[in-house]
Amino acid sequence: MVPKPKTEGASGSAAFFKPGTVVEVSSEDEGFRGSWFSGTIIRHLASDRFLVEYHNLMADDKSSKHLREILHMRQLRPILPPETGQIFKFGDEVDAFYNDGWWEGFITEELENDRFAVYFRASKEQLVFFKEQLRIHREWFDHKWVPPLQQKNDESNEAAKPDESNEAAKPDESNEAAKPDEFVQGAIVEVSSDEEGFSGAWFEATIVEAKGNDKFLVEYQTLLADDDSNLLREEIDVFHIRPPPPNTNVDGQFNLLDEVDALYNDGWWVGVISKVLADSKYVIYFRSSNEELEFHHSHLRLHQDWIHGKWVMPSKVCTVFTETL
Repeated sequence: MVPKPKTEGASGSAAFFKPGTVVEVSSEDEGFRGSWFSGTIIRHLASDRFLVEYHNLMADDKSSKHLREILHMRQLRPILPPETGQIFKFGDEVDAFYNDGWWEGFITEELENDRFAVYFRASKEQLVFFKEQLRIHREWFDHKWVPPLQQKNDESNEAAKPDESNEAAKPDESNEAAKPDEFVQGAIVEVSSDEEGFSGAWFEATIVEAKGNDKFLVEYQTLLADDDSNLLREEIDVFHIRPPPPNTNVDGQFNLLDEVDALYNDGWWVGVISKVLADSKYVIYFRSSNEELEFHHSHLRLHQDWIHGKWVMPSKVCTVFTETL
């Protein structure tokens, strides 16, 4: 069965986004994927587009005016209410407040003095944050927060106000790409790309030869060159290459909200299981494209990240869920 995207009713979503509503905005620009910035809706335009004024972003470096942009509804969500008493642990998916926005990552190390090392997949870097600069990562999915909010908050619809001085965010001293012995001529590897439309995907390749400055010439196993006559070859740096992940041996079934990789269009794409269906089939939600597709069990694997030469499996997106998902 060919996977089909699921589209959400526009009129229902637009009801959340009236003029004056405080929202969070995602960006599709390079370097900003996986981040959310707070803003206020100025007006609703035609074709499900909105004029939004950012709270923390200025029109330019010398301007005192806040930046305004016309955005599509898929880039908007209600403001995530602030929560108190959150407890963070290794593997938790979190948002970290950094450079005036919330950036998606996951905790790779618990440090002293309520500090945590957070790894960001989009930039492949690791930074250290205080507890006050973190919040549990949640998705706005089908008009609900996933995972559900742990407590009600009766305060006004304002963004949480963490310590906005980015002085607390420091690079992890071990933030160097690992270059294991596996990266030798003839080795099978997986390769990622920063190109538009390929974020969150890994493609199998073979190392043809090692180049200088931590770069490798690779030949993809399934992607063809522009003339379709030969397999595509590219020069890749060490930050975009990793060994194939170990087999996680899921012989039974995956669970709701498991983070998985789905085999689609010749690559492995990271997503989250949003529905468990009959006959070993699942609906997978992809954050990068904001769409859902259906897959068979045989085309899925548990998601793992290659960090500093080790495989790390993040915690499940949520351990609490309801039948309303």
